[in-house]
Amino acid sequence: MRLWSAGDEAITPDHQGCCSIDDIEDARRVCGTLGVPHYVLNVEREFRAHVMDYFVAEYQRGRTPHPCIACNDRIKFDFLMTRAAMMDAPFVATGHYARVSGAPGQRVLRRGVDRAKDQSYVLFGLTQAQLDHVLLPVGEHAKDEVRDLAREGGLHLADKADSQEICFIPQGNYRDFLKTRVEPRPGEFVDADGRVLGTHPGIEYFTVGQRRGLGIELGERLFVTEVQPDSRRVVLGPAEQLMHRGVRVERVNYLAGDPPSGPVHVTAKIRYNGREAAAVLEPSGSDATLWFEEPQRAVTPGQAAVFYDGDRVLGGGYIQGTARAQPGHSPGPITRAQPWTHN
Repeated sequence: MRLWSAGDEAITPDHQGCCSIDDIEDARRVCGTLGVPHYVLNVEREFRAHVMDYFVAEYQRGRTPHPCIACNDRIKFDFLMTRAAMMDAPFVATGHYARVSGAPGQRVLRRGVDRAKDQSYVLFGLTQAQLDHVLLPVGEHAKDEVRDLAREGGLHLADKADSQEICFIPQGNYRDFLKTRVEPRPGEFVDADGRVLGTHPGIEYFTVGQRRGLGIELGERLFVTEVQPDSRRVVLGPAEQLMHRGVRVERVNYLAGDPPSGPVHVTAKIRYNGREAAAVLEPSGSDATLWFEEPQRAVTPGQAAVFYDGDRVLGGGYIQGTARAQPGHSPGPITRAQPWTHN
């Protein structure tokens, strides 16, 4: 897929990232080696609207987006899957380190065998209809095994380096990218009590948990604990103010189709490289609340919260903010996850 043009004002012609010109050429050579047709789909318009513009808009709302999830949801498993069906291709295969098992309509998404490379977190938005047409062949192997298979198959890119950055962000500096698209709108730094500490160039340059690059010296270690888009204030505080047990989640997708009938025990992670932690998931329509056994650091609006039962992905959604339990609150009777997922 061609995701952007070389003339994009924020992306240099020599930028190397997912779906770059070099990647398209690599795909062409692999198809030649395997003897299969090679097609290039121009997805520039869709990618700009659903990934790049979304990325900017989320930061302007005081949220921290995950563009890879947006790309999966709107490009790979929407646009690309639709085009595949038009070409009478029954499946879309991707290189995600995750696994799909189960019968049609009762699919289960599982972690990849290589836990260090597992990418199931970014696939929580898949539906049963999509899972019926997804192949994840590398999820059954460790990364080294995949490279060995590529060498055995005579593929030239067996030793190609992993991509580590956001594909449309040169050198990984998202602030420079935003500066080409966002008009400066300064605001105030404040503490938890609303006391003004200084000024900042714009809320889009800050994320919850950030300590470096604040542009303000106050003689103590302070972190971004909250971004308030309506007032354009960035709240700073000590590390202990980053810790929360309750997490509000919106736009929740349950891979089994239906939500649980009541609170359930899960493990959950609130960022891609974060650790899973035990929690109780309390569903409420398309929203949910996670109550963690132990406080979690830097609950960040816009990031994904993904729920697991062992190696199964139960679902996930987007973090709306933190939750504070009311006096006497209890999530009620708690069940295991199995009654509402497919085995």
